[in-house]
Amino acid sequence: MTACIVGWSHTPFGKHEGRDVESLIVEAASAAIRHAGIAPADVDEILLGHYGGGFAGQGFTSSLVLQAEDAWRFKPATRVENACATGSAAVHQGLKSIAARQARFVLVVGVEKMTDLPGAEIPKALLTAAYLKEEGGIEGGFAGVFGQIAQRYFQEHGDQSDALAAIAAKNHKNGCNNPLAQLRKDLGFEFCRAVSDKNPLVAGPLKRTDCSLVSDGAAALVLTDVETALAMPRAIAFRAAVQVNDFLPMSRRDVIRFEGCAEAWQRALGKAKLQLDDLAFVETHDCFTIAELLEYEAMGLAPRGQGARAILEGWTAADGKLPVNPSGGLKAKGHPIGATGVSMHVLTAMQLAGQAGAMQLADAKLGGIFNMGGVAVANYVSLLEPLR
Repeated sequence: MTACIVGWSHTPFGKHEGRDVESLIVEAASAAIRHAGIAPADVDEILLGHYGGGFAGQGFTSSLVLQAEDAWRFKPATRVENACATGSAAVHQGLKSIAARQARFVLVVGVEKMTDLPGAEIPKALLTAAYLKEEGGIEGGFAGVFGQIAQRYFQEHGDQSDALAAIAAKNHKNGCNNPLAQLRKDLGFEFCRAVSDKNPLVAGPLKRTDCSLVSDGAAALVLTDVETALAMPRAIAFRAAVQVNDFLPMSRRDVIRFEGCAEAWQRALGKAKLQLDDLAFVETHDCFTIAELLEYEAMGLAPRGQGARAILEGWTAADGKLPVNPSGGLKAKGHPIGATGVSMHVLTAMQLAGQAGAMQLADAKLGGIFNMGGVAVANYVSLLEPLR
């Protein structure tokens, strides 16, 4: 246990017309400092999770955080990027600064403004997180990639369309309780299961309801050491934080096994001396419903090929034995790339602090986070608990 989250903020996710990356950063950064109850001058280091990827014209963004506070002039500020795990990469970098005693307070901000890009350009921008030499020609961008993964899984383990629809329906139902979520509508299993004009096939067996949303938004948090956190109003401690990277080309891996995800979970639980059953809930990276299904197996919730049991038997429902994505996940909450990992940490901290409002789970004492970049290439697991 090396650091704690002692303050946070989170803008609503969705389409923010008239906003830019800078304004979202400023809003989130200022609010997180106020929530932590520290002076801006107390911040020793700033880390910005921002994927960029062609979504915004402004490419050099680390010092945009300084627009929020004049006191941050001459503070070290660094942009961190690791595809869709960019936000968690920034958080984990902050933990290293705290552990190395290079900083007492670290401000971490995650941001993305995706909706300014024309719709046809968005899949191309996202596909830059794939191995372009081999995967650059896949039609539909990452939807096409995960469509192929779903097809392979179905070929090996049978048609899992019921399970994917149930995952989508669960996450949309959970999203109704999240005031920060982009889509707060209980779509129901039947709508998510059926192909229709409003829910067409997108890639392979994946329908629109199987795909996460194109989003704008920002989230921020403040980290400090355990000794300092003991004297602060709130403190959510890291029991473990693990990063595992796998090969980028899908051709070098069995892409329906998510081995990097499994390795990250195994290392994190081992480091924390915990079992998966010890966790009260998990926020996991459901960029597509097939990803959540594979993550059930990778985290050890279900044996390989049997992930469907976890959703169809209610294990991952809000009242199940291991609630997964009580926030609504990327599927309902939204997925502004650079903000996603920070958002996961903020929402987990809110649960553990008992401040999650309508999302609040009973007896939430240990929370797990899995955030990934690419197809289980950059894998981050965090295990959090209240310090006191």
